[in-house]
Amino acid sequence: MLKLRKILLCDKLYIITTLLILLLALIITLYVPYKSKYKKSDTAFTCKITKYEIDGNLLDLNLLCKEKIKGSYYIKTKEEKTYLENNLKIGYIVKINGTLNEPKNNTVPFGFNYKKYLYNEKIYYIIDIDELKITNKKLNIFYKIKNYAFKRANSLKKSEYYNTFILGNTSKIDNQVLNSYRLNGISHLFALSGLHVSIFSLVLLKILKKLKIGELSRYIIIFLFLILFSFITNFSPSILRASLLFFLLGINKTFYFFIKTENVLYLVLDILVIINPFIIYNISFLLSFITTYFIVIGSDLINDKSYIKGLLKTSTIAFIGSLGLTLYYFNQINLLSIILNLLFVPLVSFIIFPLSILSFILPILNNLFVLLINILEKLSLLLNNISLKITFPHIPLIYIFIYYILVFILIKFKKKKLLIPLILLLIFLKIKPLLNTNTIVFFIDVGQGDSTGIVMPHNKETFLIDTGGKLTYKMPSWKEKKDTYSISLNTLIPFFKSLGITKIDYLILTHGDADHMGESINLINNFKIKNVILNNGPYNNLEKNLIELLERKKINYTSNINKIKTKDITLNFLNTKLYDNENDNSNVILTNINNTSILLMGDAGIEKENDILKKYKLNIVDFLKVGHHGSNTSSSETFIKKITPKYSIISVGENNKYNHPNKEVLNILKSSKILRTDLNGTIELKINKKSYKIKLYSP
Repeated sequence: MLKLRKILLCDKLYIITTLLILLLALIITLYVPYKSKYKKSDTAFTCKITKYEIDGNLLDLNLLCKEKIKGSYYIKTKEEKTYLENNLKIGYIVKINGTLNEPKNNTVPFGFNYKKYLYNEKIYYIIDIDELKITNKKLNIFYKIKNYAFKRANSLKKSEYYNTFILGNTSKIDNQVLNSYRLNGISHLFALSGLHVSIFSLVLLKILKKLKIGELSRYIIIFLFLILFSFITNFSPSILRASLLFFLLGINKTFYFFIKTENVLYLVLDILVIINPFIIYNISFLLSFITTYFIVIGSDLINDKSYIKGLLKTSTIAFIGSLGLTLYYFNQINLLSIILNLLFVPLVSFIIFPLSILSFILPILNNLFVLLINILEKLSLLLNNISLKITFPHIPLIYIFIYYILVFILIKFKKKKLLIPLILLLIFLKIKPLLNTNTIVFFIDVGQGDSTGIVMPHNKETFLIDTGGKLTYKMPSWKEKKDTYSISLNTLIPFFKSLGITKIDYLILTHGDADHMGESINLINNFKIKNVILNNGPYNNLEKNLIELLERKKINYTSNINKIKTKDITLNFLNTKLYDNENDNSNVILTNINNTSILLMGDAGIEKENDILKKYKLNIVDFLKVGHHGSNTSSSETFIKKITPKYSIISVGENNKYNHPNKEVLNILKSSKILRTDLNGTIELKINKKSYKIKLYSP
């Protein structure tokens, strides 16, 4: 026993073991590819439902078949939807017929990589379901408990927060509200983690102690309870980390091993990585673990008789500890988050979170819970407007490693002198884009829509031509989705932040169709816009709503202009006449950057093309942004022969219902190199004084 304790007290053993295990995990996850047990041609599957969600006429499923698969099924009738809502349960066995597809990579630079995310969850295929039939409804006690929790959480008002605190699912929180939590630096409070587990565990410990249950038995009972809780939350990595840490600390205390908490954390990491090497890519686990780690090794700095001072020190260390990952994944920090956590940590952790459990058990408290959630949301949105946000460009991983080495030495060994190189590193990472001497044009993949960004050297000026947007159609109420996905919030804004861009100097809207300007209001509400340019012709409702917002925010706007001329670039607007349709009234823009000419056609049709040829002496263009997504209403043979583009860029959604681009148009464009956002993703054009380079972000 003495030899065992001596070994367990060896600090170097834990560090060396952890480094070796992490190295092995990297080798396994990067160089030993996961292979599916299915062939892509397989169409019939028998699976267990592990999670499901119905939104409008879309049923999303997490399935456990021979392996994990994500499935989606479009419900055909209102009656079928009612049947599924009443009969589907987690744990049921279903027979499925459908088509297997491989997930796709991100098509926007530095965007969320859904394929990699699923791969790290050991999901190789997604399935488009044609038929679904429940074949076995037998459930064990654990699935019955899980289904009860699922049903109860979704039956209460503000169900999205019960899903968050009880089921560990934040996806239902309104996108804008969730974004405010992230920007305020408090989103960690809504990811089930060590703090929530601690509250659970301390309450249960006191109850079990009063029942005179032995110390070791208490820890075992609570650990078993936490494993059940982990099962309900689909084995959330942060919950597993906190549960295992609690149990091992209990064993350490009960048997007087005197192992340092820091070393127990290493042991927790080792066990979880051995069980699942892919856990090292899970952001909630990484944030949870690394924040806890730095708080533990900096505990002697935190100890303070004053609760407020202790909380402030804890918040500061947590901020520094999570900063590297926050910058890597979200490109933005809020300097006020240390102070904001002083307010939100007690409010969420000691009032709202416990109340979520109490009101889950006693629904009579639901109205009080709703009141506090409304206050929380309004407070977060308000503070988000006055926060001190700093945006960083995308940071390569090597710099994140350097950052954490410096932070480790700073906190572990109290080397205050390292604050200076830390600050210098952050300053360098912040100003890095200013060293760029190229003009970069991005034809951004926004699905069935248009959006083009132009970023001048040293990030001096940024132009955005169109924002993309969803075309909406009236449909029966049972088909309407609550999904709050937004191209601007989920694609455009994160994209610009990843480039280190904090403002758009000119937002140019070619015309008033939703697939070109539908995200403009969202964009203006959540990003700094200096000037807005509209097209010629009468305003539709979308444009009127936008103008109302611009006037309220006192943002400059104009329409029907001839050119935008700055020190580094001139954008010429090829105006002709007023037409009787919105498409032909599109702003058509011609620019020349270091002798590379680019023509952006909006949705202009053949009539306007002919008028442009009559009014302007067009030469050969290097890059043509093809009109109207490659529709046969644009790109006449006469027009294309005149400008003879070297490259034709078509912005179009995959498998769109309009069958864009048109085959005849593709034939007309065949003398040029055709690039399409549905096939090639975002198209990056990097232009310097000598030449240009093209980079594709294919799915």
